[in-house]
Amino acid sequence: MKNEVVITQNRTQHPTSVLPQTQAPLTSGLVWLMAITCGLVVANIYYNQPLLVEIGRTFQVSDSRVSLVATITQVGYTLGLLFAVPLGDKVERKGLILLLLLCAAACLGGAALAPSFAVLVAASLLIGIFSAVPQLLVPMAASLATDAERGKVVGKVMSGLLIGILLSRTLSGYVGAHFGWRTMFGGGSLMMLGLVAVLALRLPRNQPSFRGTYGSLMKSLLTLTQELPTLRRSSLVGACMFGGLTVFWTTLVFFLEGAPYFYKSDVVGFFGVVGACGALAAPLAGKLADKRGSDYALSMGILLALGAYLLLGVSGVYLAGLVLGIILLDVGQQVTHISNQSRIFSLLPEARSRLNTVYMTSSFIGGSLGSLVGGLAWAHWQWPGVCATGLLFVAAAFLLNRFYGRAKLPWHVAE
Repeated sequence: MKNEVVITQNRTQHPTSVLPQTQAPLTSGLVWLMAITCGLVVANIYYNQPLLVEIGRTFQVSDSRVSLVATITQVGYTLGLLFAVPLGDKVERKGLILLLLLCAAACLGGAALAPSFAVLVAASLLIGIFSAVPQLLVPMAASLATDAERGKVVGKVMSGLLIGILLSRTLSGYVGAHFGWRTMFGGGSLMMLGLVAVLALRLPRNQPSFRGTYGSLMKSLLTLTQELPTLRRSSLVGACMFGGLTVFWTTLVFFLEGAPYFYKSDVVGFFGVVGACGALAAPLAGKLADKRGSDYALSMGILLALGAYLLLGVSGVYLAGLVLGIILLDVGQQVTHISNQSRIFSLLPEARSRLNTVYMTSSFIGGSLGSLVGGLAWAHWQWPGVCATGLLFVAAAFLLNRFYGRAKLPWHVAE
């Protein structure tokens, strides 16, 4: 933590940064508005997962090829995190959020009308880019919260985001089965327009704290990454954990629509409700991080995810084993994610959007890789390959959290 302390002591001397302005108190109503917004916007990224089989049938492409829709959406979200979210430290956040939502609405409409698979893939990339709004709202909430309640507030906002991730699959599975996959994308576009109207009235303006150029803003991402070992460790762990999660959720639709389940997309989508039970752990994870420390909570989350994949590999063909595995996996992911964010938000208050950019970009690079590798694992080794691949991702997170920057290793990653 030596480097973090030095930077914190010197931050007021940085020529392009100033301390954030005093903000109005963070009310319970505003927290829940942010949580709901996060859930509705992040759902754009995950509508496609229960619909992949139907999309494949529409455009007559294979399972491994149609999984590219999920992968490219994750790639787009990663690009949005990298190039748009840092602007939260430079430009007024409310205006930026409204602009991104309008663009997301347009791209969802384009996906609904896509005449070819290539157009759908291109639209999916843009949907991902413009749906990075939650990662502007989370640091905004952290900046308005007190130090003693930051973990709890981040946990509440993240609970909305995580429930949105999981219930989006339920909603899209049902809509896709009864009205077609195009209807889901069209409905998502209308929801974004409605959200713009609500946020324009209710979301407070949030002034930036960075006074440099966009180029210096982006360059500071590298500086922060180089000089904050805790940020690097959290980012690597987050990438592995999210990769492990997307391995599972990208391929679950293929598993459930075949033996031994033979479920259709509407039933597949309802497994998101099961995962939402895990998302309810997010506020508790924030409280645990506030009380016992983020390192302790992080270790617990990783161990839960390891246990989940062991259970899924052995008992995933049985409904009870599959349901319990999903709950454990999602609880583990939420606990590690909240703990990581609580840890990095405590490093430099005036750079929270950029810290979140580094962390979430790494996470979604891992998520994109997990979607890609998960699809390949399913194509070659079916369910056992998926579980083994997910277990490897989580095991890597365990090793990085345990050893990176803490002990000398053969590949010299110690700080």
